[in-house]
Amino acid sequence: MTTIALPLPVAARKDYRALWRAYALLAPLVLFLLLTFVGPIATLLWRGVADTELPEALPQTALALKQWDGRSAPDERLLQPFSQDLRAVSSKELAGLARRLSYEAPQMRAMLTAAKRSVESLDGSPQSFATLDQRWLTNETWQTFKRATGPVGSFHVLSALDLKRDYTEGIVSKGEEGLYRSILLRTFAIAAATTIICVLLAFPLCSFLDRRTPRTRNLLLLLILLPFWTSILVRTTAWMVLLQDNGVVNTSLMYLGVIDSPLRLLYNRFGVILALVHVMLPFMVFPLLAAMQSSNKLLIQAAYSMGARPVFTFFRVYLPQVLPGLAAGALMVFIVTLGFYITPALIGGPGDQMISYYIAQFTTGTLNWGLASALGIILLAVTTLLYLIQARLARGRSQGTR
Repeated sequence: MTTIALPLPVAARKDYRALWRAYALLAPLVLFLLLTFVGPIATLLWRGVADTELPEALPQTALALKQWDGRSAPDERLLQPFSQDLRAVSSKELAGLARRLSYEAPQMRAMLTAAKRSVESLDGSPQSFATLDQRWLTNETWQTFKRATGPVGSFHVLSALDLKRDYTEGIVSKGEEGLYRSILLRTFAIAAATTIICVLLAFPLCSFLDRRTPRTRNLLLLLILLPFWTSILVRTTAWMVLLQDNGVVNTSLMYLGVIDSPLRLLYNRFGVILALVHVMLPFMVFPLLAAMQSSNKLLIQAAYSMGARPVFTFFRVYLPQVLPGLAAGALMVFIVTLGFYITPALIGGPGDQMISYYIAQFTTGTLNWGLASALGIILLAVTTLLYLIQARLARGRSQGTR
C-alpha cells in the first residue's frame, strides 16, 4: 500500500513563510548580540582561566610538571625535559612565557633569559643548573612553573582574590595584604554608597513628582533627563571646575564667610560619590516614579480610614507596592556604578580608584589580560548574583500577592 504525500494547505504554507520572514528579521539582531555581548563575555571567561604560554613554549616540561607532586625537590625528571625544551623554544614563545611567569615571580624573566643563553652548558643534571643559578633547584621556582601548566588554570582568578595554590599547604594568601580584595571592597563600598544616596534623594523627589500635574511632572522630568544628553566626560570636568580649591563652591563659601580656607572637595571619596550620584540619579528616578504612579492610592486611603497611623501605612501598604521599582532602580544604579572608570579616575585620589581603573591598567599598561579578565569575571559573578537575588525576591512577592 503506497501513501501519497498531499501538499500543505495554502494557509499553512503562508504561515511558514511568515515565520521564516520573522526569523530573517531577527537574524541581524541575534548576530549583533552574539558579536557585541555573547562573544566578549565568552572571551572574558576564557581569558580569565586560560594559561597556555608554558604548554606551548615548553611542552615536555609541561608534561613532566603534571606528573610532579609539587612537594619533592626538583631532579632530572624536571630538569632534563626543561633543558631539551630550552634548545627548541623560539624567542617569541620564551618571551611570552617569561611575561606570564613574571606576573607571579619577577625574577623568572632574567632566569629564563640566562638559561636560554647558557643552554649548551645545561645537560639536565642538577649540577649544571646549580652552576647557572641555585634558584633552579628550589621548590618555589618549580611550583611557579607548575601553576602555569594549563592550558586551563585558576591562577588568574585566585590572583584576583590575592590567593595562590601552594602544592604543600593548599590555597594560601599571596602575602600582599589583600591588594585586590581591598580594591574590590572599595568598589563595592563606593557603589553601595552611591546607591543609598540615590535612593534617599530619589524617594522624596519621586513622591513630589507623583503628586504634580502631568504638565509640571513632564517639565521636571525633562530637567532630570538633561544629564543623559551630556557626555559623562563633560559632566565630570564640570564637577572638577566646581569642586577645585578656587572653584565655584569654595569661592562662594569663602565669600559668604562660612569657611576661612578652601575645603578639600576634589581628589577624594566625597567628590567621587557626589559626581556618581549626579550621573546615576536618573537611573533611580524613572523606575521608582513608574512604580509610584502604578500604586493603588485607594489602599492608602482605606488604611487611613481604618485608623492606621502614617508610619504603619507607609511601611505596610505603600512601600510594598513601590518596592519592585525601588529594587529595580537600586540594582541598576549599583551594577552600572561598579563599572565606572572616567569619574573616579579624574575626580578621585589614588585611594579612590575603582576596579575598572586597574582592569584598564592591566589591559593597556602591563598587558596582563588574564588578571584583567579575572577581575571582570568577579564583577560579572557579583552582578549576576545580585540579579538572581532580585529576580527571586520579585518572584516571591508576585506569588505572595496572588
